[in-house]
Amino acid sequence: MPSSSSPPRGHAEQWRAPEISVPDLLHHSPSRSSSSSSASLSRPTSSFIASAISWAFPIRGHGAPSKSHRKKSQRRRRVHLMLALLGLLASFFLLNWFMLFRLQDPGDDDGGGGPLHLLSSINPSRHLPSSFKEELRKMGKGKKWKHGIYARMLALAAHALAENKHEPKDLWEEPFIPASAWTPCADQRNWTRSEGNNGYIMITANGGINQQRVAVCNAVVVARLLNSTLVIPSFMYSSVWKDVSQFGDIYQEEHFIEYLSPDIRIVKELPEELQSLDLEAIGSIVTDVDIMKEAKPSFYLKNILPLLHKNKVVHFVGFGNRLAFDPIPFDLQRLRCRCNFHALLFVPKIQEAGALLLRRLRNHAPYQGRLDHSLVGPYYAEPKMGGGNAVKSSRYLALHLRFEIDMVAHSLCEYGGGQEEAEELEAYRKIHFPALTLLKKTRKLPSPAALRSEGLCPLTPEEAVLMLSALGFNRRTRVFVAGANIYGGPSRLAALTNLFPNLVTKEKLLSASEIEPFANFSSQVTAIYALSAVLRCL
Repeated sequence: MPSSSSPPRGHAEQWRAPEISVPDLLHHSPSRSSSSSSASLSRPTSSFIASAISWAFPIRGHGAPSKSHRKKSQRRRRVHLMLALLGLLASFFLLNWFMLFRLQDPGDDDGGGGPLHLLSSINPSRHLPSSFKEELRKMGKGKKWKHGIYARMLALAAHALAENKHEPKDLWEEPFIPASAWTPCADQRNWTRSEGNNGYIMITANGGINQQRVAVCNAVVVARLLNSTLVIPSFMYSSVWKDVSQFGDIYQEEHFIEYLSPDIRIVKELPEELQSLDLEAIGSIVTDVDIMKEAKPSFYLKNILPLLHKNKVVHFVGFGNRLAFDPIPFDLQRLRCRCNFHALLFVPKIQEAGALLLRRLRNHAPYQGRLDHSLVGPYYAEPKMGGGNAVKSSRYLALHLRFEIDMVAHSLCEYGGGQEEAEELEAYRKIHFPALTLLKKTRKLPSPAALRSEGLCPLTPEEAVLMLSALGFNRRTRVFVAGANIYGGPSRLAALTNLFPNLVTKEKLLSASEIEPFANFSSQVTAIYALSAVLRCL
């Protein structure tokens, strides 16, 4: 028995070694194929464990000490063993914490741990192409990677992209097979026109183009529900979007009125006898505070219809998401779809710019998608190339990150920018989202960590890269980044541009003269983005 398993001095003659050696049990039938180095490592470890067990729980032999003395000695040995095990456990957790800390705070670029250093730590045996290594060095050069979680995401994405030599065969196919057999039905009607005899509905929609579009179609449904006449919608000026565009600057008014004429009555302005009314004084202005989100049709029948009968006009201000999707009668839901997919056509200059962008994204292939004519009209048509050979249309991925400063600030999440980022976003909230700032002061809101765990934070460029690589896209994938300026600028977008060399933006596809007519109209630019995203070639 090793010395570590010997009993305390003065009692050695009263104890004897067990007849069955614990190490012998631990090394029962060892594999002959084990290497000498493995045996040399496992044998001392097993001996140490066996010695500790033998020392803590000695086997009683002839001439054993008194019962009380034996219990006291055994108790002391067990305490020593527990302390040793606790020390071993504490050392394990300390080592584990140190390793995690190293991963989350990897130090400076190449030498100390940018994405390239992290990638080598993830899989040191992986030999990346030299171009990969150079791009990862550029991403880490000249700045400290303080926020190791994002650097680690980039390293994992780079590793996955290096492995993705070929995209999965079904990556660009419809995942739900029956969906390919579905046909549109929003253009079908089974009712007569509403004459709009109960009064007039006005709407001033807020938000960006998507929120405005939803509000307009909801107003169409409410007009039908209340048998009222809809006045051509107007758009609220936003300090966030800074766009003075009105309905007629983005959508074709005459088409909107004519296409929906079998459903509701639409006029361009109020009759003269109602234009002089002080709507606020008579209580005809209804804001988002007055209507709950996702309000049911019964709310409008109970609360808005009497107001229409009384004042002959109601003005909805804001009207963001103020009509439920379910439950709602099928025909009204179909009317909402008819408005969205058929009645709201972009004006010719937006269609023309969208078609130009689309042609260049498709590499000028004479491809006609099923929705091309509906969304860009006659502007996509391009002369076919000679020789009778069809040119294969280039597939591309339209990626709208929604990582602009307004979304980032409104989310109340953190994105690795530390105190400087927190102060910048708080200052932005005070100016553009004062109600949210007040809410933060008066209520206990979820922490940034809790919001992220629930998936309520916009994806960062680093997270988007990791997601795309996990889906199976490779470095040859053509990516079109839609949307406005990314929060953090080009340095934050480098996560995408360096790992996807075929990434393009509108600035790369359209000349300055082609972009200039839309320079100060963010909603009109967003409309062009929408066309490129909806009409991506699959």
